[in-house]
Amino acid sequence: MQLKLRFLGAAQNVTGSRHLFEANGARILVDCGLYQERDFKDRNWQPFVVNPGKIDAVLLTHAHLDHCGLLPKLVTEGFKGKIYCTAATSEIAQIILLDSAKLQEEDAEYKRKRHEREGRKGPHPYEPLYTVEDAENSFKHFSPVKYARPVRVAPGIEAEFHEAGHVLGSSVIKVRAKINGEERTVLFSGDIGRPHRPIVRDADHLDHADYVLIESTYGDRVHQGREDTKKAIADIINAAKKAGGNIIVPSFALERSQDILYYMNELILENAIPHITVFLDSPMAASITKVFKRHPELYDEEMTEFMNNHESPFDFPGLRITASTKESKALNERRGTQMIIAGSGMCTGGRIKHHLVNNITDPKNTIMFVGYQAVGTLGRIIVSGEKEVRILGREYPVRATIAQIGGFSAHADKKELLDWLKNLKKPPRKVFVVHGEENSANHFGDYIRQETGWNVTVPAYRDEVILD
Repeated sequence: MQLKLRFLGAAQNVTGSRHLFEANGARILVDCGLYQERDFKDRNWQPFVVNPGKIDAVLLTHAHLDHCGLLPKLVTEGFKGKIYCTAATSEIAQIILLDSAKLQEEDAEYKRKRHEREGRKGPHPYEPLYTVEDAENSFKHFSPVKYARPVRVAPGIEAEFHEAGHVLGSSVIKVRAKINGEERTVLFSGDIGRPHRPIVRDADHLDHADYVLIESTYGDRVHQGREDTKKAIADIINAAKKAGGNIIVPSFALERSQDILYYMNELILENAIPHITVFLDSPMAASITKVFKRHPELYDEEMTEFMNNHESPFDFPGLRITASTKESKALNERRGTQMIIAGSGMCTGGRIKHHLVNNITDPKNTIMFVGYQAVGTLGRIIVSGEKEVRILGREYPVRATIAQIGGFSAHADKKELLDWLKNLKKPPRKVFVVHGEENSANHFGDYIRQETGWNVTVPAYRDEVILD
């Protein structure tokens, strides 16, 4: 019998997370994410490398689209097993997948009409990658699990979920399998969160693994501190108020939007910023915020104290939630400084594109980025300093102030990731560095080697490794 790993996504890139673990004749897929980088989006349309009907189970680390976004396609193409994840991840993933399916349908129709007007044809059929019906069909496969309780996911294979500290319900997954009478443990980090962040608990410390797959999104840098983050937000808002402009915030609906509300609440209570109106222009973020309220058992001590005092960082004077498209469009007619938080976080779709169209050409306005921008995404193009960008088929000059706050990240930096790895009591047989752009992954791989002397490799897309 052999244990095998196949790296089918997030290998020397950040999105499309997908790792296949094979043992005892069973195939276990860890994550099934959507590619969001422009250079890799074609992979979303390609057939799965392994027939989905021959995959026994999916283990889902968390609900971000780059980890769960291809599950409807997997089910449509024949997957019949269970999708194991925490209850919070299951609830949030279903919200995110429904939203993704609606966007897929809308984008396909929008491109068809635009290309017809322009007399050209796109590279893909004018069909969505998957539909709302496909997304809903995947929901019956979700099987919620509890933290730290082993689950038999296939003959001879056991999985155990532990707190990852990244987003609500996120997990590090420990997979155990036997080979020739000996047990081997493989640790899939998913995305590791920063310690001492608001709302969610810190990542669990795990002390044993034979093999580790570790993310490296920020494997080549060190983040600024929490107080620096708050000050940066306050400075941006105060400057925008003085200029009489808006603050447009591209934000992920999961965790990042809730983090922004948390910080805004603190700054308003401290009178560190003017009491501007904050619009959460994301029905998906509003729905996910309700999931947060349903799972207080996942809060850290600070958040628990907030709630025990009958206060909520998700509700403060000046916060407005826009539900309908009509309400969203009406924001463009408002005068005076306002903050608009909208998805998607990398500006790859959703309402944020329309707010960028209406705000990016005015030097009074500020576009405030609070998350990682993958190579090839509209967000990355904007933060890289391009003077003109293409949005919804048209070119727009970038005249607004572009600000990026790195300390907001829900991903641990290189020192924090290494600290997490050092909880292992003895060196693993091998560490695989994944989920990072090529330079970041290689830098972090070198850093681990220099600091620990461990055996480290940076796998490429579709690499296969036999585990002894």
